[in-house]
Amino acid sequence: QLQLVESGGGLVQPGGSLRLSCAASGFTLDYYVIGWFRQAPGKEREGVSCISSTDANTYYADSVKGRFTISRDNAKNTVYLQMNSLKPEDTAVYYCAAELQVLLHRLCVPGDFGSWGQGTQVTVSS
Repeated sequence: QLQLVESGGGLVQPGGSLRLSCAASGFTLDYYVIGWFRQAPGKEREGVSCISSTDANTYYADSVKGRFTISRDNAKNTVYLQMNSLKPEDTAVYYCAAELQVLLHRLCVPGDFGSWGQGTQVTVSS
């Protein structure tokens, strides 16, 4: 059974860093497009960062460019989201998701992903 489990969320002060992990079981991440998404209270789920199966293509939302980095460790079957210079507006539940095929020009659209983790809360506050 395909399963994704996020970890690494928590409470951090503005300017701080967190690294989220997304561990996969039941399938091999190598062949999948992987995405990190977030949803804040009262807002729609949005794509934060996504990476193609070959790692040749990545997407970052404008709001996180230069601060967040997505990466994968195929040996550990895990994808990471390194988040630096965190801001209060980054506060949300963060989800990872996987999909076998996604159109490159729609690399990070939540509705195009079929397998989701349960989410991890990130709170940025002083």
